[in-house]
Amino acid sequence: MPHQNPRYFQRISEVFLSFLLLGFTSFGGPAAHLGYFNQTFIQRKKWASDVQYAQWVALSQIVPGPGSSQVGFALGYHRAGYLGGLVAFIGFTLPSFIVMVLLAQFGSHWQGNIVFDGVVHALKLLAVVVVADACVSMWRSFCQSRIMAAIALFSAAFIVFYPFGFASLLVLFMATCVGLLTPSVISAADEPLPKIRGAGFVFVLAISLFLVSFVLDTGLSGLFADFYQAGALVFGGGHVVLPMLSAFVADTVSDANLLLGYAAAQAVPGPMFTMASFLGASAAPEGTNPWVWAAVATVAVFLSGLLLMLSAQSVWQGLSRHGRFRSAVGSLNAAVVGILIAALYHPIGTSSLVSWWDVVAVGIGFVWLKYKRPPIFLLISAFVLLGLVPR
Repeated sequence: MPHQNPRYFQRISEVFLSFLLLGFTSFGGPAAHLGYFNQTFIQRKKWASDVQYAQWVALSQIVPGPGSSQVGFALGYHRAGYLGGLVAFIGFTLPSFIVMVLLAQFGSHWQGNIVFDGVVHALKLLAVVVVADACVSMWRSFCQSRIMAAIALFSAAFIVFYPFGFASLLVLFMATCVGLLTPSVISAADEPLPKIRGAGFVFVLAISLFLVSFVLDTGLSGLFADFYQAGALVFGGGHVVLPMLSAFVADTVSDANLLLGYAAAQAVPGPMFTMASFLGASAAPEGTNPWVWAAVATVAVFLSGLLLMLSAQSVWQGLSRHGRFRSAVGSLNAAVVGILIAALYHPIGTSSLVSWWDVVAVGIGFVWLKYKRPPIFLLISAFVLLGLVPR
């Protein structure tokens, strides 16, 4: 698409503003983000099909890096090329980046404010509604056979009862093995993922940066190296990367600040990988600009995952011609549904539903979303108003 075309720039603007709104309001972690993306970009805006979205979600689960941000980046690329992917990432990440850097600078001054806490709690309830809706719609799409339904239920139960760090990765591995060993008749996707221009170069760039990072060890370059390696080696998303990032800066950031950053990363909207923003700002030496250190840490921790997500799409398309691979992908998608169901129970549900009023609010919100499909902005506004009501 020519960049001179006014419609192209209109798409860029639409991508940025859509992801910026979600960056301000997407509470609940990676699973919730996938629900928000599904409701906003697939069900309402129709930017891509259910089949394409399922492929991005499945791919994000097996490529190291920030899963939900990778899916958002892929959606932005699909809509408006490389620049679309970039502005999708910036829009979704910018709000939490700003909040995390401000927290690093000013500490816990906002905590304990009744109005602030009430709005945050109400938006967590919205996350329950959105993820529940995503579970239902994805179950209908990817669990149509008995074996796929069984894989989803087993995956959910396994993660709920055995919630160790790499449980999701183990579930995905087991589901893939089931798909490879019991191939079913799954036709090739009639709506393939877009071809990536320069995919080979993107892959070489990701690997080259990883190798170069091992010779960088001081100042901003050392910070970039540590956080790039963390992003390149993490499977399982934000909950896994938090302790790894904390270990990198343990000598320069106090335990109290580490705990604040760990808690804030799980409480703010947007990607949990923005704990890197908090830690980069906290690790900035005296006399340097903490915003620059935060920006370098943030770019570094996201960069490898976004590059690998793009380069992996081309390989994914080639493999999708093979029946056993398509069967494995079907099983992988079913396992992802199970992972979402488990996340809906914990941590999303257990951390949000603390009273019967919360259950009633979520029930009403779910019915409203399921049968009326209101714009996401209207949903957000309703729950923000709910959060302002004294309790």
